[in-house]
Amino acid sequence: MAQQKKRVRVIIIFFLFVVYFFAAARPVPRETILAPRWISSLEDGSSPTAISGNVQKSGQLLPFELGGRFGYIYPSGQFAINRIKTGNICLGEKMWAEYGAEPENIEIKDVTEQTIINIENARGYPVLLDNRVFIIGSEQNALSEIGENGSVLWTYEFGAPLTCIDAAAGLVLTGSIDGVIEIINSEGRRIFYFEPGGSRYAVILGCALSGSGSHIGIVSGIEQQRFLLFERYGNSGGEYKVVYHEFLETGFRRPVHVSFVDEDQSVIYEQPGGIGCYNINYRYRINVPLHGEITAIDTSGDKGFFFLITSHSSDLKEFVGIRFPQDKWGLSRFREQAQDAVFMRAEFKSSDVFLGKSGSMLIAGGGTTLVSFDLEER
Repeated sequence: MAQQKKRVRVIIIFFLFVVYFFAAARPVPRETILAPRWISSLEDGSSPTAISGNVQKSGQLLPFELGGRFGYIYPSGQFAINRIKTGNICLGEKMWAEYGAEPENIEIKDVTEQTIINIENARGYPVLLDNRVFIIGSEQNALSEIGENGSVLWTYEFGAPLTCIDAAAGLVLTGSIDGVIEIINSEGRRIFYFEPGGSRYAVILGCALSGSGSHIGIVSGIEQQRFLLFERYGNSGGEYKVVYHEFLETGFRRPVHVSFVDEDQSVIYEQPGGIGCYNINYRYRINVPLHGEITAIDTSGDKGFFFLITSHSSDLKEFVGIRFPQDKWGLSRFREQAQDAVFMRAEFKSSDVFLGKSGSMLIAGGGTTLVSFDLEER
């Protein structure tokens, strides 16, 4: 056991060195670099080991799930919660739940581990989105919002099991196995319904709602598979139209990543052989080639660059840094040389991975170790 822990620590330190070497040697636009700050072990739960510079003492807690554990960590590397998983985990920004295979009662707890909502006779599974509590029915074809006292505020029933869900700006976006997307408002009333169609098999594989609720991104269908971007128009708040459409070659038969990044200026979507990025402001698309399957992603995309981790095999992963230009001229150039968007690659070995961001702090994890980097401008 001691040798295994030592091996994991050596792997992480090597990974840290490689990332630091590439980041320091090749600054990204605006002279931004990744400066390593601390390394912390989940198993011993002790104070983090400082690597360089001043460790940030405050900031937003970051939820994590890694190496059979889960919890919340400060940007300083100190744990607010660090627990061994004993069941299924649902983590939100400020609350969490641990539950069994067929839970009767579900306790929603805060970051101090105090129960804040008790849901009796749940008949489903918790989903924590946009600081709201939802229950997806056991058949995955019903959604209920839960109030602060544990009571059901509303319930909406779908025509088929859900395949994806997102929430923002008081709205809930869902996609289902029959190829339908719907938007439900804060009162539980449907305000938008759409069937993309155009595929041999109708299914919604990924969906995302922008922070303001003004845009929707989805990946739909199998044979042909497509990415669609919707934009809100009109005065009703529930009218959306397609403003961008793209066929995705061979396509996936599994859930895929779709996220709005960089303060909703761009939407990124997983596609065969890499990711696509559509800049909403300039109406430009960029395809970035990647190896392996995306297993973790930083969805903030702050200042035009973001990070992700891809999986090459069960234990071989790759940490990737991607940058996008912030002007139309740069976007036009990158369309022809998309490989230039990747400014950092670092392989490491781990079966489990984690990637998250709190303010300027990027935290990556492998095995049972977390490593932090500060995004600095120099």
